[in-house]
Amino acid sequence: VADQLREKYPKIATLMDGCEDEVLAHMAFPKAHRQQLHSTNPLERLNAEIKRRTDVVGIFPNDPAITRLVGAMLLEQNDEWCLQRRYMQLEAFEAVSDNPQAKLSAVIN
Repeated sequence: VADQLREKYPKIATLMDGCEDEVLAHMAFPKAHRQQLHSTNPLERLNAEIKRRTDVVGIFPNDPAITRLVGAMLLEQNDEWCLQRRYMQLEAFEAVSDNPQAKLSAVIN
């Protein structure tokens, strides 16, 4: 892609060359996880829910009130994510991990 842009946009091509490792970092993950890495759907869904709940309140009396509401929502979502089916299976990381014994307790602590 950078080579295609090089003639018309040399600065962008140079920038892309410089960040090639970061852009391709997802390729080090197991193939089964790459789709989840590309997708921001869970975060977009969470942001939409935060917006919906804060719009219901309308005007907040102060900043700590917003922090309490959003913090409670984030804690609730974290609990749901911990109890649900794992978004990415830890066992698939064993192939690329320095520590091949993947355990959920090691991730939580």
